[in-house]
Amino acid sequence: MVINGVTMITKVVVLHGLYMSGFVMRPLCARLKKQGYGILNVSYNTLNPDTDKIFAQINDFIADDQCAFVCHSLGGLIARQYLSQAFPQTDQVKKVFTLGTPHKGAQIARHMQDRGMQALLKNSLEYLVSESQDWPFSAQLYSIAGDLPFGLLPLFEQGKPSDGTVMVDETRVSGMAQHKVFHLSHTSLIYSRKVVDYILAQLKT
Repeated sequence: MVINGVTMITKVVVLHGLYMSGFVMRPLCARLKKQGYGILNVSYNTLNPDTDKIFAQINDFIADDQCAFVCHSLGGLIARQYLSQAFPQTDQVKKVFTLGTPHKGAQIARHMQDRGMQALLKNSLEYLVSESQDWPFSAQLYSIAGDLPFGLLPLFEQGKPSDGTVMVDETRVSGMAQHKVFHLSHTSLIYSRKVVDYILAQLKT
């Protein structure tokens, strides 16, 4: 879509987080769809992500249109891997919104690994413990974090701002366009009207 000579984002890829499915992202998708965006709500096995299948779905959906990503937690790390690929469609991704994504790696996953609980994470572990200090992609990153510590993480990391699962600092990397903190827990980031309103405002910019 071209408005006043400017090509606009018309499609949004939505990626859920660990132990979830596309079902939990439906309310968020409905809000975006109501504003006229085409939506691909990807469901995938978070313990064993089949990235070949996921990326093929995304490429077919994007085609030649400008696109954004909205990702919760692990979904943002899957998006990072997608953008690192040499697909022609990656150039069409203009904005990426991550909700509680541990770009620097998730300390809670490291604690689980140290305690021999890595079997609970399976192949998602390779994403969750990876450490990235920057955002090297042309797509603009809007990293959204929560600081309502409702979860297990405060048992291991006391006194550090978090959403209960991911520390606020783990969501900050150099090169991001914006970093926004809401007083929300890890899961409630998905369902917050304030978060969706923020995303919609940035999409229309």
